[in-house]
Amino acid sequence: MALRNNAKEEIVKKYGKTEKDCGSSEVQIALLTANINSLSDHFSKNSKDIHSKRGLLKMIMKRKSLMKYLKNQNTTSYENLIKELGLRK
Repeated sequence: MALRNNAKEEIVKKYGKTEKDCGSSEVQIALLTANINSLSDHFSKNSKDIHSKRGLLKMIMKRKSLMKYLKNQNTTSYENLIKELGLRK
């Protein structure tokens, strides 16, 4: 489900340029990845939750577009983020 505030703060501290940086592409991708992972665990228990699956697909598409933007703007940051989060290209 949704991330707790302390989990969000940890992700922002790890991937953000400052402690309050929640708008950079790296932070947004990391937050979306954490949300996607938590929803994937939710679907292992609740396979018939169709409404949440739609939200999951929207998050995946948003992350995909942010990753495409980051790849065009800063390829080294893109590659480092993929390695840290364990994502495919």
